[in-house]
Amino acid sequence: MRHAIGWADLAGVRVGVFGAGVEGQSALTRLSELTTDIVVVDDDPNIELPGVTVEATDAGGFELLASCDVVIKSPGFSRYRPDIMALERSGIPVVGGTGLSMHELDRSKIICVTGTKGKSTTASVLGHLLTQFGLRTEVTGNIGRPLFDAALPSDLDAIVVETSSFQALDIADAPGIVVVTSLATDHVDWHGSIEQYHVDKLSLTSLPDAQLTVAQRLSPALQQRADLLGGDVRWSNGLAKSWAAPLGLVGDHNLANAELARLAALAFGVEQASDEEALSIAAQGFEPLPGRLSAVGTLGDVRFIDDSLATNVLPTLTALEALQGERLAILIGGYDRGVDYTELIEALAHRDSPTLVLGLPDSGERLCEAIGRITTHTSVTLAPDIGSGVDAAYAWAKPTGIVLLSPAAPSFSQFANWKERSDAFRSSVNDLLSRNAH
Repeated sequence: MRHAIGWADLAGVRVGVFGAGVEGQSALTRLSELTTDIVVVDDDPNIELPGVTVEATDAGGFELLASCDVVIKSPGFSRYRPDIMALERSGIPVVGGTGLSMHELDRSKIICVTGTKGKSTTASVLGHLLTQFGLRTEVTGNIGRPLFDAALPSDLDAIVVETSSFQALDIADAPGIVVVTSLATDHVDWHGSIEQYHVDKLSLTSLPDAQLTVAQRLSPALQQRADLLGGDVRWSNGLAKSWAAPLGLVGDHNLANAELARLAALAFGVEQASDEEALSIAAQGFEPLPGRLSAVGTLGDVRFIDDSLATNVLPTLTALEALQGERLAILIGGYDRGVDYTELIEALAHRDSPTLVLGLPDSGERLCEAIGRITTHTSVTLAPDIGSGVDAAYAWAKPTGIVLLSPAAPSFSQFANWKERSDAFRSSVNDLLSRNAH
């Protein structure tokens, strides 16, 4: 259930914060100005926050949440969990920080970017272009700073919000523009089924006051589910032209993301977005996202590439396409949420170029087992952690090849987020470079 309420509605009431991670902590900062009656609960009993008591869900925490007037839920906790659904049935609104903020902001200034893959790149390019064209712009949401961060400036011209399928269900008030980058299968464990994931992922476009949707026609699955898109739908049909060269992006999929960002800027009313020369100038100075097919270093003729943001199958498949023909050692695996890996398994098992698959905990083991059963061409081995995986991948890849981290899975089992995993990969590569320095 969606609740059209804002932060101001929480003044003086008893509020539960379910989840003590980044968003939960940002919510606590906002709440400190509104109420003193706050309960913090998390499934992890070992989380520690300065000056805050975090109650474990299964040790009385849920009962405390049930005593609250409103519960702010972190996105990682599924809305379909029985305990969360029980709170709603008892009449306690379960909300999210993103939705609370959307209710209070000028939504004509907000552009939500969602989709199975390409969200981060599209949001980053869009934010960069808007800034270069003179608009005071912040890129927020799933990519980094929460929309409800207390430090977010109040005088912005544009707010780009990378929005996950988890966060979408917390939003009751439609943004001015929704950008949809792609559609595939992901987060089945959270949403309960592929169909429900698709419905939830695209639900921002069909809110009662939905206005404008900019969608990627190059995504076949998105075209097939166009019936789920609402508002005035405008399709992006191709790749960015030469203006995008200064962005330094790798692969046609990223050129498609850049073109989508351009059309979103145009839809936002930025007329310069139709001028190739102005776009080329605006594209300069863009820094590609760490963790999205970004170069880390080179040792001899072996290149190391970080694609830690590949938290599902689709971006890893895209990375394989971008690196086709290359001798490749790929580190895959992470939190196992039960997605169907069939397409990725087939792609790796039948890759034409020499390939080594190094399976990381947790899902890497079942990936390697499945690949090994159907191929005699692709090599598979297990890596207990990223550091040993980097060493083994380099030993195999040299003298000429690529070592790629593209996990096709979230990081939760070993890391707090994709960035922490990216940092671990980069640190391991730098350590390897130092050990082999001449």
